[in-house]
Amino acid sequence: MRRPLPGPPAHSELRRDPGPHHSGSEGAKARGLSFQGPGKPHAEAEPPRPPKPPRWGAGGARLRVPEEDSLALSSRPARQRLPRGLPTLTPAALCFRMLYPQPAVLTPSRKDVLVLTPWLAPIVWEGTFNIDILNEQFRLQNVTVGLTVFAIKKYVVFLKLFLETAEQHFMVGHRVNYYVFTDRPADVPRVALGEGRRLVLLQVPGAARWQDVSMRRMQMISDFCERRFLREVDFLMCVDVDMRFRDHVGVEILSPLFGTLHPGFYGATRQAFTYERRPQSQAYIPRDQGDFYYMGALFGGSVSEVHRLTAACHQAMMADRANGIEAVWHDESHLNRYLLDHKPTKVLSPEYLWDEQLLGWPAVMRKLRFVAVPKNHQQIRN
Repeated sequence: MRRPLPGPPAHSELRRDPGPHHSGSEGAKARGLSFQGPGKPHAEAEPPRPPKPPRWGAGGARLRVPEEDSLALSSRPARQRLPRGLPTLTPAALCFRMLYPQPAVLTPSRKDVLVLTPWLAPIVWEGTFNIDILNEQFRLQNVTVGLTVFAIKKYVVFLKLFLETAEQHFMVGHRVNYYVFTDRPADVPRVALGEGRRLVLLQVPGAARWQDVSMRRMQMISDFCERRFLREVDFLMCVDVDMRFRDHVGVEILSPLFGTLHPGFYGATRQAFTYERRPQSQAYIPRDQGDFYYMGALFGGSVSEVHRLTAACHQAMMADRANGIEAVWHDESHLNRYLLDHKPTKVLSPEYLWDEQLLGWPAVMRKLRFVAVPKNHQQIRN
C-alpha cells in the first residue's frame, strides 16, 4: 500500500505560469513556474525576475535541486506536466512510500536466539527483518548480485537442481549473474532464466584431489574479482554446488562482509570448534579464541571485501604449502581465521545452510532456506 509524501508548509505556494500570453520574466516562462505568496495577485506588468521557487521534500524540508530538473519539467508538453499544486519537483518527492507496522523498540524480534553479535553485526533469522522494506531499498540502489559456484568434475551433476531452485528462491526480483566455474562446459545444463538474470561459464582446469579444488577456489575467485566481478556486480556470494534453495534467500543477507554459522556448531563452545589447532599453520586459532564456526559453503559481501578475503586466504594457503602443512579443513579453516581477525558485518543463521538428513529440523529453525543435497561423498569425490 502506497501513499504520497506530505506537502510543503502552508506559507508558500507553487503554481504554473498561465502561459506565453501572460507577462512575466523570461526566466519564469522558461521554467514554466512562478512563485506567489498568499494574497498577492500575479503582476500584469513586467516584474523583476522572481526568486527561484523553493523545493520541498518530506515534512517540509527544503531540498537543493539541480537546475536541469526544472528545465526537464518545462520541456514536457502541457498535457504531460504535473498537476497544479503538487508541492515537490524532485524525483524523491514524486515517489511513494509503503506502509508497514511501526517497529516496537521494547519488543525484541526473537527471544530464543542471539540476533546481534558483540561487535553489533546482525545475525539473520526468520522474524528479524521485513523483506518488503529491504527489497524497496535495494531496488533504489539498483544492485546486481553475483553468485559463484564450482561445478568441477562430477560435481557438474548438481548444477541443474541448483540453478532451477535458485531461480525460484534466490534474489527474486533483482538482477543476478550466475558465475559457473567448470572444467566441463559441454555438460552444463540449459536452465530457463528470468529477466535480468544470466549465466556466465568460466572454464577452469580440473584437479586431481577434491581438496585441491576446494583450496584453489579462493585463488580463482580472487583472480576473477579483478578480471570482471568488480566491474559487473555489486555484491558477490560464494556457495557450494551440491546444495539446493528450499526457501527465500534475498537481499536481507547482503552486507559488506558476511559469513554463515556452521549447522553442526551453532550451539557449541569454541573449544569444540574444528579450527586449525597447529601453530605452524597460518589458519591457527588457539582454544581460548574464536567467536563462531563459519562454514565455507556460503560467504560473501561486496566485491572489494570478497576480493580481500579470498586473496588473503589464498596467500595464507600458499604460505602453508611452502612450510609443508595443509590446514585441517582446507579453505574453510583459513576462512575462519580471516573472519576472526576481520569481523563480518552480518552473520547468517543456520537457516541459510542446513543438512536436514543429518540434523533434522529443530524448532529454532523456522525456515530451512539453503539445504544440502543427499549424495555419496566417496563416489562424487573420486
